[in-house]
Amino acid sequence: MKKSIKTDKAPTAIGPYSQAIAAGGFIFVSGQIPIDPATGQIVSDDVSAQTDQVIRNIRSILDEAGASLLDVVKTTVFLADMNDFADMNEVYARHFEAEAPARAAVQVSRLPKDVRVEIEAIAFIGD
Repeated sequence: MKKSIKTDKAPTAIGPYSQAIAAGGFIFVSGQIPIDPATGQIVSDDVSAQTDQVIRNIRSILDEAGASLLDVVKTTVFLADMNDFADMNEVYARHFEAEAPARAAVQVSRLPKDVRVEIEAIAFIGD
């Protein structure tokens, strides 16, 4: 059985997808971009500020599902420019201080709304 997760504390989906789906003890958080849910605007052109907002959006979705960043077991980071890796990684490390999840980071040719970073996450909360 699966359940759609939705919160007003994270940006609404900009397409036909859920913010997250809970299934089988896992929460699959759709890729989040740096939209401030209060304004609906991209927070900044700076990749550090964008990364911080993305992870705050993920945290809000996980909160709605009864989970936290501590439950995240895997993330995928999509970067518009791999030269932003170090700045993204510095912010990412502040949010995942304790036992960081498995992760992949890839450069892509373009991201929605021409942002610099998008992150998706998988959390495990048990059966």
